[in-house]
Amino acid sequence: MVANTFPVSLQDGRVFIIAEAGLNHNGSLDIAKKLIDVAAQAGVDAVKFQKRTVRTLAVQEVLDAEDNRFPEFGRTYRQIREHLELDWETYVALKKHAEGLGLVFVCTGFDPEAMDFLHRLGVGILKLASHSLTNLELLRYVAGLGKPVILSTGMAAWEEIDRAVSLLSRVPLALLHCVSSYPTPVAECNLAMIARLKERYQLPVGYSGHELGYLPSVAAAAMGACILERHITLDAGMTGFDHKISLEPEALAALVRDVRLVESMRGDGHKKVSDQEQVTRNKYHVSMVSARAIKAGERLLPEMITWRNPGTGIPAKEAERWLGRILAVDVGLDVLMRPDMFA
Repeated sequence: MVANTFPVSLQDGRVFIIAEAGLNHNGSLDIAKKLIDVAAQAGVDAVKFQKRTVRTLAVQEVLDAEDNRFPEFGRTYRQIREHLELDWETYVALKKHAEGLGLVFVCTGFDPEAMDFLHRLGVGILKLASHSLTNLELLRYVAGLGKPVILSTGMAAWEEIDRAVSLLSRVPLALLHCVSSYPTPVAECNLAMIARLKERYQLPVGYSGHELGYLPSVAAAAMGACILERHITLDAGMTGFDHKISLEPEALAALVRDVRLVESMRGDGHKKVSDQEQVTRNKYHVSMVSARAIKAGERLLPEMITWRNPGTGIPAKEAERWLGRILAVDVGLDVLMRPDMFA
């Protein structure tokens, strides 16, 4: 990582959970605020929205093509996208609302103009979607803003990720493993990529999930993801692009609960005998026990001892220290041997 670090820790063992409101506000400030409320109530760390400049999103033929997917939003792709774009005043209100609830306000920008909008807004972490990974103009522009960036890596070849990471090397950068399939079949989640990305780039790596449900996201946390990004919705049956692959409020809260449990399970990786284990160790490990009656003055020989529970006596690893020593007291048959029995 470069010296200009993330405004949040991504390396303290706690997963940074981003609730992706995205476009699921359906162009409504009221719905957008409710999504922020849902995110805060679930206990996530951040909420994320999206910003596009519609006129530069695609060629005019595509923008003005008939599109009947969401007639409530419009009859062409341009009309649908324009319906879903929020203006400056709305973003100011949403950022204030999110931060007032203790959430980090994150946003994905899809073009330089949108990124400039977010920069002026004071967004502290900028997100780049998977399909922006090969947009070299956008990568260079974002690098010039000097802000922390989270980059998704779906649909990309290694050499493309290499290039993107190189172009963003001047800013704090985190990567998200992502499969750009909506929804992603669980067999295609390929969570082993989390470790591959970490090894190749030596950067914080997380997971952006598009699966139904949230089991792969919890598994990603167990496999070392330090960021989780999941779409959220008030109701998966609502009209819009991403509602069907999004977590409803109850599922989002369950995801956060289970990820925090996983964090407590992962531990710190240091091998030690815990206080709880010591109780079991004392009960079940073996100790030196007399295999026959031994008189005071006899020298302890291997055939005089055996090894049995409990583990509170002389352990096997110390056998050489005591074998050959003279007994100071009489020891009966099947007695746990102690250091104070020796001269």
